[in-house]
Amino acid sequence: MILATHALTGAVIGKNITNVPLIILTSLSIHFLMDSFRHGEYFDSRVAKIKNTWWKVALDLLIGLSLIILLVYFKTPSPIETERMFIGAFFSLLPDSLTLMYWAFRENILLAKIKSFHSWAHHYSRFPKYSPERQWNLRNASNDIFISAFAILILFFL
Repeated sequence: MILATHALTGAVIGKNITNVPLIILTSLSIHFLMDSFRHGEYFDSRVAKIKNTWWKVALDLLIGLSLIILLVYFKTPSPIETERMFIGAFFSLLPDSLTLMYWAFRENILLAKIKSFHSWAHHYSRFPKYSPERQWNLRNASNDIFISAFAILILFFL
């Protein structure tokens, strides 16, 4: 899943659950569940590297967090509800952040174990690296689109 989808889903969790430890546990669990769905990858070609893909990651994160900030601005939830939404978004994004840290600090055993579990959760990562199942296209992005739209609906209208 893309970062915006994870952030929006975490915000929905935080908006609807009042127990902070449960928000954290649910956000982390849902992250790994959503990663098991078919979705495209930023590294969708043999030449894509982090140095020419960072802008996609930044834009994705900016869109997700901007939507949450817009919600807070226009819907004015209570400060506690706002805090819970950002806690949910943070913990929904955490596994991807830890994977990025693993790439920077490969010697860290804890990060390696987290990265290994994260890779296991990506069912479609078992397909060859450049297979159609992992490409960035509408078919593979449909889960992101549906989940993000549903999260926006819940955040703004329910």
